[in-house]
Amino acid sequence: MITNSQRRAQLQARYADLEKRVVAIDEELDAEHSSDWEELAIEREGDEVLEGIGFSAQSEMRQIEAALERLDSGEYGICVTCGEPISDERLNVLPYTPFCRNCAT
Repeated sequence: MITNSQRRAQLQARYADLEKRVVAIDEELDAEHSSDWEELAIEREGDEVLEGIGFSAQSEMRQIEAALERLDSGEYGICVTCGEPISDERLNVLPYTPFCRNCAT
């Protein structure tokens, strides 16, 4: 069983990784684009993919922030919907989840 301090460290490490990823994506999106039309079209497609990855990372970061708040308030590992404990197995897979398996479906 993972302790809350270990879980906090895990969440903070994942948050730091995501933060680096978002910064790298922002830098890539701000980079100057080619003046060649064909290359520009390919770059634009790549930008759309990067934006999607960035939005996904930002969403996960918000979920991690909420999980850290639940850790601080002593509500971590308790389903926000039904109030039942979230299984360790589920928290191992999705450490930021606010829902037990039953309420997540």
